Amino acid sequence: MDSSHDIELATRTPLPPSSSTVAVSLSDASDVSETSLRNESSLAPVDGGFGAWSYLAGTFVVETIVWGFPDAYGSFLSEYLLDPTYASQPSAATALPLIGPLSSGMMYFSGFIIYPLIARYPFTRRWMMWIGVVISFLGLFTATYTTKVYKMVILQGCVYGLGGSLLYAPTISYMSEWFVNRRGLANGIIFAGTAAGGLIVPLVVPRLIAAYGPAKALRIISIVFTAVTILGLPFIKGRLPESRVSGPRARPTDRSWMYDKTIWFLLAANTFHGFGYFVPLVWLPTFATSLGLSSNTASLTLALLNGSSVVGRIGFGFLSDRIDPWLLAMVILTSASLSIFILWGVFSSSFAGLLVFSIVYGSIAGGWTCLWTSFIKPIAKDNLTLSTSLFGYLLVSRGLGNVLSTPISTLLSNSHVSKSSRVYHLKTGFDVAGGKFETMIVYVGACFACAALVVGMNWTMTRLKGRLGQQADAIRSSNVF
Repeated sequence: MDSSHDIELATRTPLPPSSSTVAVSLSDASDVSETSLRNESSLAPVDGGFGAWSYLAGTFVVETIVWGFPDAYGSFLSEYLLDPTYASQPSAATALPLIGPLSSGMMYFSGFIIYPLIARYPFTRRWMMWIGVVISFLGLFTATYTTKVYKMVILQGCVYGLGGSLLYAPTISYMSEWFVNRRGLANGIIFAGTAAGGLIVPLVVPRLIAAYGPAKALRIISIVFTAVTILGLPFIKGRLPESRVSGPRARPTDRSWMYDKTIWFLLAANTFHGFGYFVPLVWLPTFATSLGLSSNTASLTLALLNGSSVVGRIGFGFLSDRIDPWLLAMVILTSASLSIFILWGVFSSSFAGLLVFSIVYGSIAGGWTCLWTSFIKPIAKDNLTLSTSLFGYLLVSRGLGNVLSTPISTLLSNSHVSKSSRVYHLKTGFDVAGGKFETMIVYVGACFACAALVVGMNWTMTRLKGRLGQQADAIRSSNVF
């Protein structure tokens, strides 16, 4: 074919589509639309219905079990430190306080691996949960057959933490599928499970230990925890087909969130919160026994803290669907810092004052994590994979404080100022046990104050940026007219 023919073909106007071609195209589009509608209508509803609420109930149970034990470990710690079988061993005073934070810390730090894994391979979630149940049970159950502190640290801390990681991460990953407009409320209800476990265990553990001893008490708890968890797992499943959560082929990784300053302010505040939040959970029963209270009475302070946290978490989760979460965060962190300095530091020299602190601190400080999904939602938008990954990063940053806060607080409690060297002699919470907890209390209050400062900076910058943007839009509009 010569060049003239090529030119003629290149310049020839394409024929209009025939009526049959149009009919086929419209028919295909209609079929695709109808198929899509049928697929959507076959899905369970979001923000309500049996599927959503049963998932929420099952996840609440898992949250109660997985995090309830580490958060209530203070009750076990006070018993271990009073028992010569454990306390007389080398480094027992340093190693035993690590068990609770170590188990929860492993669940936090696993976010770097497990959350991206289940986001990429969602089909692994179901069997991962069952493997986690078995491992966490073995960690607690086998720990009852040893009195060696280092073995207890490995079994109750590391092994239980590994099992809890495999069990917990998949359950949380389903939340974005079931809840959209009520995601803050759902997050608050789920995280209230942590406090519920912390409420129940401190009330039960001392009585079990008094009746059976610490080893057999832990054995009973491991069996009950496992049985209750198994009852909740059948209700924890996804709403969307797995192909809708993550396609069969690898997707390009979304890194745009890394250029959003908001996420870095959030991670910084989250880390400060983690460095402070867990210290009262670990040391409050020990602080109470320093007031001369019995172990049962001392455990009541921790139970009240966790009980009030149930109400606080649900309440702040509910509010986060309606109010700017950054504004709520400033209220939470500032109030928590003031409660540490005033209620714990000044008025907790009596049992009544300590109970007031437990209630106020629990209802306020625990509400921070219930804001996470409201923080993530505008960043991840409808990207479920990114939402799951960001949730994992928040767990990791919180875990950093969770693990390091215990050795830091232990060192601070051992470096107290003797009572004879004090300038003032007013009996306050700072004075308990000769000032043993003074530096620790100041440290916790400062952590919350730093977190509040970071949140306040981000909130101020965001509002200022918004106002400048509105002014720029107004100027552009005036120039047009």
